[in-house]
Amino acid sequence: MQRGRRIAFDYGDVRIGVAISDPDSILCSPLTTLQATDKKLDAQIAQILEEHEPVQIFIGRPALLSGIDGVATEKAKFFADRVAALTSVPIDFIDERMSTVSAARNLRDSGKNAKDSKASIDMAAAVAILEFALEIEKRK
Repeated sequence: MQRGRRIAFDYGDVRIGVAISDPDSILCSPLTTLQATDKKLDAQIAQILEEHEPVQIFIGRPALLSGIDGVATEKAKFFADRVAALTSVPIDFIDERMSTVSAARNLRDSGKNAKDSKASIDMAAAVAILEFALEIEKRK
């Protein structure tokens, strides 16, 4: 596995959770939550990419539970196209069907109110996507 940071995005209509790995891809940490409708979204993403210089980008693929692509999948693909226009770093989709549900459950289990922690849930979902992506990479 190539050494370097990896970044994951959990795209949503309102918020986009962002997570990052350390250069050795051992630890995944929440980075930030972006507002999906912010007029400066592309500039914010470009700044994150420039600052952290990832070697790989992962974007959650929100398929339906059956595995079939839905409207949310198309939105994530459109978002991936926006990110691709900002960088030459490879972008891969990662199945994220249960990432947000599991992130909300983990926050609830730690005593946090999921309703008051929406930004935290989005970042935690991005961490889950990144951890899953790293597991896949390490198996290759």
